Amino acid sequence: MKKLFSLLSIIGIIAISNCTSVPDNHDPILGIWVKTESSNIEGKGTSTTREEWIFNDVYLGRYQSYSDSKLIYYTDFKWSEENGTYSIIYGDPQVNDITVSLEKTKEPEVLTLDNGSVFATRE
Repeated sequence: MKKLFSLLSIIGIIAISNCTSVPDNHDPILGIWVKTESSNIEGKGTSTTREEWIFNDVYLGRYQSYSDSKLIYYTDFKWSEENGTYSIIYGDPQVNDITVSLEKTKEPEVLTLDNGSVFATRE
């Protein structure tokens, strides 16, 4: 009897876990977006700063900042879309939340700020 109860419990757990699923998200913002800036420091050469936003399909993401290929900062963020406008809400108060729009007509695709300036490009 104990074996039968254990077997039924296992089958019940498997059945319940298979019933829950995350809906597919095919939003065009999914993927990695980058912004790279180079600066010439007199006597020291060139310094490169790279920022990455990685958008995943469960409305979460990771922001990372690199200086000369060394990770200097990262934090997680939540994102949402409403009428073609994307809101990025960071988990760290050191970073300001931002709103961007996706410009698919340009190659490569770009995220733009409200004033039309380029925020990041698709990698």
